[in-house]
Formats: sequence, C-alpha cells, structure tokens
Amino acid sequence: MTNTSRLWIKNTLVYALLLIGSAVMLIPFIWMLSTSLKESYQVFTWPPKWIPDPIKWSNYVTAFTSLPFGKWFNNTLIITGANIVGAVLSCTLVSYGFARFRARGKNLFFILTLSTMMLPDTVTMIPKFFMFSQMGWINTFYPLIVPLFFGKAYFIFLLRQFFMAIPADLEEAAKIDGASTFGILWRVILPLTIPAIVTITIFQFNDSWKDFMQPILYLSKPDLYTLTLGINFFKSQNNIQWNFLMAASVVTMLPSLFFYFIGQKYFVESITLTGMKG
Repeated sequence: MTNTSRLWIKNTLVYALLLIGSAVMLIPFIWMLSTSLKESYQVFTWPPKWIPDPIKWSNYVTAFTSLPFGKWFNNTLIITGANIVGAVLSCTLVSYGFARFRARGKNLFFILTLSTMMLPDTVTMIPKFFMFSQMGWINTFYPLIVPLFFGKAYFIFLLRQFFMAIPADLEEAAKIDGASTFGILWRVILPLTIPAIVTITIFQFNDSWKDFMQPILYLSKPDLYTLTLGINFFKSQNNIQWNFLMAASVVTMLPSLFFYFIGQKYFVESITLTGMKG
C-alpha cells in the first residue's frame, strides 16, 4: 500500500469520525427544532416522529405572544449590550497597561488578576449579593452590568497577550509623530486587535445572553426578567406546552449562533495569534 493510499484512508476515517460526532452532537438541536414545529399530541409519541405533520409555524407566534417575551428580549439585549461595552472598554485599557507600561509591581498585579480566575463564582455569590443588597441594587440591572466595567481576568489575559505580539516599533513611530498614549491605542493598536476584540465580544455576548444564575439572584419582578428567566417561568407553568417551550428556546439560541458564525474568522485568528508571544 502506497503512502498516498494510507493518507487517503486516514483522512477518510478522520472525516467519518468527525461527521459521526457532529451528527450525535446535533441530535438534541434537531429534536428541539422538530418539537417546536409539532402539535402538542405529537411531542411524546412513540416511535418518535422526527418530521412534524403538519408543520406548525404558528407555534413560534403563540410562544412569543402568550407571555411577554418581547419585553424579556429587550431586557436581555440591554444587559448583554452594556456588558459587551463594559468588558471591551475596561479590559482593553487594563490589558494595554499590563502589556506596554513599565511600573513597579506590574507583574505581581497581573498574577493577582489571573488568580481571580481560579476563584469559583459560587464562593463570591453570597458576598456579592449581600453587597448589592446593601447598595439597593436588587431588582435592577446594575448588578448584572456594573461589574463588567471593572474588567474580566480572562479577557485581560487574552488582550494582553495579543498586544504583546504587536511590534513596539509601531508605537515608537507614532510617538515620534506626536501621538499621545490614548491616540496610539485608538489609532494604531486597536485597528490591529480587531480579531481579539471580536473574540471577547463573542464570548461576552454568549455569557450574558445565556446567563441564568446572576439574573435569578437579582431579578424577581417579571417585568425585569431576561430570556433565560422567562423560559424558566414558562417551564414552571402547570400545563406546560413543550412545543411552545422549544419554539422559544430555538429563537433564544439563534443570536448566539449568528454572532459566532459572523465572527468565526476573527475568533480563529485571535486564538492563533494570542499564543505567539508571552
């Protein structure tokens, strides 16, 4: 057997395994999509009916009109958008300082920043709730938004590594031309870090959009619910309609898929370049 034949067989096996793995991973999504288009009596039929008959597109309309999903969608959008702005703004400034400024104890503070990634959220959950309760922020969006304006350790690490991969000669040339520190960051560095910015935007969007634990801690008024709380409220109803619940879940999931596929190119580029220099 020639080397070409061996390579062809190897590639065929690898792609076959990848296709089988992908199919297995897609089964829950296909079932959710199928259920969202079924009549109620078809949801638990046996053997399972994968292709709905008839196809009920009206399930999506019913799901989003029976409960105030529009309001919950707006709440989620506000929180997610504010979190993205806060994360990008704060983490960019902090990581640029760690990457370029010379200051005593800089490396120690960077290590302390990274050490917060090892602290489970469950450890800080109660102290944060008590603090925000004393501040009168319960049943407001502040506990879900304000912390992101003070940075996020993983994003700081990611951007710092990306900044360090950019040649310092570019900044020196800008300084000779009279550019200020913020001018260099805005006009020289940020255009080169678009892949990293897009990556943290995708990560933060996904984290905020699907977050359940934080909203359930701080939001108890239905008017302030996010989509995850709304779907949980939907599920807690006595006469739950699984086809409507799956329809709401499909629509809730689509923005994350959309943003990932739009930014996939930048995401891969950022992960590749981040580890080039430490």
